[in-house]
Amino acid sequence: MPRVPRIPCAASPVGPVRLGPAARAALRPATADVTAGFWHSRREINARVSLPQGPGLLESAGNLHNLRLAAGTAEGEYRGAYPFVDTDVHKWLEAASWQLAQQADGELESEVDRIIALVAAAQRPDGYLNTWFQVRESGARYQDLRWGHELYCAGHLIQAGVAHHRATGRTELLDVARWFANHLGQVFGPPGSGRPIDGIDGHPEVETALVELYRETGERAYLDLAGYFVDRHGHGLLGGEAYCQDRVPVREATDVEGHAVRQLYLLAAVTDLATETDDPELRSAAERLWHAMTTTKTHLTGGLGAHHDEEDFGDPYELPNERAYCETCAAIASVQWSWRMALLTGEARYSDLIERTLYNGFLAGVSLDGESWLYVNPLQVRDGHTDPGGDQSARRTRWFRCACCPPNVMRLLASLEHYLSSGDEQGLQIHQFATGRYSYGAMSVRAETDYPWHGTIALTVEETPRDRPWTLSLRVPQWCREFRVRVGELSYDQTDAPVSDGWLRLERTWAPGDLVVLELELEPRLTGADPRVDAVRGCAAIERGPLVYCLEQVDVPGGGLDDIVLDPTRPLAVKHRPDLLGGVTTVVAAGYRRRLVEDGSWWPYRAADPAVPSTGALVELTAIPYYAWANRQDGSMRVWLPTS
Repeated sequence: MPRVPRIPCAASPVGPVRLGPAARAALRPATADVTAGFWHSRREINARVSLPQGPGLLESAGNLHNLRLAAGTAEGEYRGAYPFVDTDVHKWLEAASWQLAQQADGELESEVDRIIALVAAAQRPDGYLNTWFQVRESGARYQDLRWGHELYCAGHLIQAGVAHHRATGRTELLDVARWFANHLGQVFGPPGSGRPIDGIDGHPEVETALVELYRETGERAYLDLAGYFVDRHGHGLLGGEAYCQDRVPVREATDVEGHAVRQLYLLAAVTDLATETDDPELRSAAERLWHAMTTTKTHLTGGLGAHHDEEDFGDPYELPNERAYCETCAAIASVQWSWRMALLTGEARYSDLIERTLYNGFLAGVSLDGESWLYVNPLQVRDGHTDPGGDQSARRTRWFRCACCPPNVMRLLASLEHYLSSGDEQGLQIHQFATGRYSYGAMSVRAETDYPWHGTIALTVEETPRDRPWTLSLRVPQWCREFRVRVGELSYDQTDAPVSDGWLRLERTWAPGDLVVLELELEPRLTGADPRVDAVRGCAAIERGPLVYCLEQVDVPGGGLDDIVLDPTRPLAVKHRPDLLGGVTTVVAAGYRRRLVEDGSWWPYRAADPAVPSTGALVELTAIPYYAWANRQDGSMRVWLPTS
């Protein structure tokens, strides 16, 4: 196969987003090294358990077999029900590459090399690569852009190639990715361009991947191709459906709609293009649509997607509980988009949503042992729930027929350090709190914290420019109502601290050893929803710090949860349980069980208000972090609790 020229390995930091030299962004990614605590533990399980299982699962599901079929080195039937199964391989390669960027692992590197060789062998001489169409469809290409997902697969391949190059400096996979991207540039283009196809993919992904390939190689053609794909959405090329972001051009859109993951991947690319091209119209669209999403279509957990049918956003304030879709991949896409928005604008609100999503809607998608997964993340499982199994299951599953979520989780956890901090000419910004080291240029601080269980974050300056002031900025979470900060001999609280737009900005000429201690109040709280959210009217949810809590049937005496009523007048208590679910802080509340007044009805509808609280003893309710549910026995679960 012809090869593209070799390019040098770019400088650090290593991560999924590396802004171009001319990018018009307020912030740039900094370097973080998480060494202990909550996220270190979750990432260790990803590295030791989830990632090593990837090749075996991809083998048993047939993904690697299909690559051999496409390469002509194996015989047999194609395995898999969808034309996009290649992406599971590409996402695993990306995840493994980010892991290799952090620590040497000879066995993992060997598996990566082996699978890269399979991918390269399957690629056609002109750069095309999609095993479904090469094997099952006898080489037919681009005949069904709405469902074929050829460009979607290309996008994940490109991201894997970029990740592998950034992590290792090697170009084997990047060569494959660039060759495919060059092929796309010869095939796709607007009318009058001389290219044979004016078209877009039914599943956006290639757009943001092409921007990153431009950032990695400096080749403007990739950025231009990404811009072409973004701007052709909404012009009826796929039938004009909202499902695949083809109803309204993104520059004119006023609301997020259609398939949630597809919408968010597209908007990540919109933000990338706004950053690299300084396009004010694209920036305005991104800000407008993010606001619409967060104010009317985002669940308490950060989850996105109201409908199982077509996996899409519903109407504004249509946020069901037991039928919430909240696909794990949508949570991941939300983090990716919000991080790009945080870099573009410098505003803390985007990292507020990242925190909420990471700790809740995202982390629930993988089991505590790293071996099983949730595709959908409902906010309620009713008593007597009949589980449909498969991709719609409310029970953890070893793998899926459509296995997009597991390797997607792997790649976000493997690259998580990238989303924690940033820098600019003024200094260093810490977006997410974890024990470890944060650095940007000549500035570095060491953080120690037991967050999210405790709210104290101690930061020690390790390196600093000599005789020059700079600003250490700490995000004060949106949920936090009280905090204190101590800087040397000075102490502030929320009434007099220098906080602006969610950032606590501390400017001075720092010296090595200077200590900053931020204390965030973590009292548990009850949260209510906008009254327009019909599904949870009259309900409350328990939160503490960044964590959303839920009840599980196994923790509540007396049976199920459907008849539980929370007593909001009783205080909430906190109890740390090192013996439970890997060590969690629980919130203990009080409630009652309803007593239904029997009226002889043979159907579930009765006269108004027949349910009254029991006059018996209170029921103690032990709430656990939502991310930890579905790790014990099957049973009911709920986040929103009736209060009357």
